[in-house]
Amino acid sequence: MLSPSLLVFDFDGVIVDGMNEYWWSARRACLRLHPAIDLPESTPPQFRQLRPWIHHGWEMVLIAALISEQCGPLEQLGVQEFVHDYAAYCTAALKRFSWTPALLQQALEAVRADAVRTDRDAWLALHQPYPGVPERLNAFSEENMAWAVLTTKARDFTAELLASMGLKPERLDGHESGSKPEVLRRLACDWTLSGFVEDRRPTLETVRATPGLESLPCWLVSWGYLRPADFTDLSGAIRLLRPEQFAAPLADWP
Repeated sequence: MLSPSLLVFDFDGVIVDGMNEYWWSARRACLRLHPAIDLPESTPPQFRQLRPWIHHGWEMVLIAALISEQCGPLEQLGVQEFVHDYAAYCTAALKRFSWTPALLQQALEAVRADAVRTDRDAWLALHQPYPGVPERLNAFSEENMAWAVLTTKARDFTAELLASMGLKPERLDGHESGSKPEVLRRLACDWTLSGFVEDRRPTLETVRATPGLESLPCWLVSWGYLRPADFTDLSGAIRLLRPEQFAAPLADWP
């Protein structure tokens, strides 16, 4: 028999705005691997513009390295041209730097672990929950709705952040658990899934194309790290969720 209903949320771009932390950690991870490069302490405009295309943490470290190159592809092409073949340029950069995604992910998580250990409060302060989101998540208990977090961030770091916001999901899965479609399929074996809330349209499209998840309700939040085209031509399978709709009872969501 299935357990009660479960509503699943992405973390970055849905619950929390971590832009300042992304650059803070990515910059330090990049400098650990490539100490000779020069990177600004404040978040560069290119990094903010590229954030909607970044899917995994390791990509942030790679983008930091590309931003440091005065004659590199990002500088030569500009952000708009770079994102036209984002995956290919990232693959080429990995080869050029002789890096792997695993190496970059390990460097990023080491930086975060050091920050949590040495100055936890300062690291937590780099993140800001989106207005009204923590309160709305806590209110789901009044609707007899359990909620979970499914993120590509490491589970331990996500747990630290959720706890600092007074949030306790029924379940928390980080990148260690596997891809989001894989985790959602496993969750569907134990729960009645009421939907998945994300800020990354390609992820929602992949979820809906996954066998067993074709009918899962999917919402794309309007306040996350979205590309301009993400708002256009949405199918009925993926619905745009605005803040005022998110604040309403689940039964009234689009």
